[in-house]
Amino acid sequence: MSDILLVHGSCHGAWCWRDTIPALKALGHTARAINMPSHGGDPTPLSDVTLASCAQSVADALGEDTVIVAHSWGGFPATLAADIAPAKVKRLIYLCAYVPREGHSLVDMRKLAPRQPILKAIARDPSGFSYGIKPEYAQEVFYADCPAGTTEYALAHISQQATLPQTTPAKLGEGHKSVPKSYIRCLHDNAIPPEFQAEMTADWPPEDVYEMPTSHSPFFTDPTGLAALIAEILSKPSD
Repeated sequence: MSDILLVHGSCHGAWCWRDTIPALKALGHTARAINMPSHGGDPTPLSDVTLASCAQSVADALGEDTVIVAHSWGGFPATLAADIAPAKVKRLIYLCAYVPREGHSLVDMRKLAPRQPILKAIARDPSGFSYGIKPEYAQEVFYADCPAGTTEYALAHISQQATLPQTTPAKLGEGHKSVPKSYIRCLHDNAIPPEFQAEMTADWPPEDVYEMPTSHSPFFTDPTGLAALIAEILSKPSD
């Protein structure tokens, strides 16, 4: 069985994995989630959050042989954490997540997509330090196929997202290259276009790319199915 670390995406926190953690534990795995800086009650001021500090928060949470499951923007700090401590990462699983490219920020990556469906849901703060989610678009963009009550639960927990970590270009090292990787595409994603998820993994071995027929939040839509797919991925021999 595996030690699984769950890494949230923009504006979210450890709270978004509430249904997936017990589903993974029911399969015999150890599962835990973290709050990156300024999320889920973490007191770090938004103006102090950096890409490096987000990556370090993931690296600091690693055990000796940990599987990282990173959602959405979490793909950036998770990859950099694998650079910091590759020997501690058993596998990195991207869940409808951005796969960093050298010299590209998350914003740069988003702009490479053929469509920008997420922009309608983004509310930029006048300070320039952060952005939030417009409640009127939250369900359509993030929780389209989730059970009743999910959007309300999420809106009660969502926090502002620091801008600087997502406008900072990734400087990738050699460490993450040695870490086995898998990708789970979400076929009905209204935040990161599914076709862009396919483009990001176009040169990956087909056996390392999986699909779920969900929107952007499979941890709410189908936590049992997500846990089963993660277990299936981990049941296969590593490279």
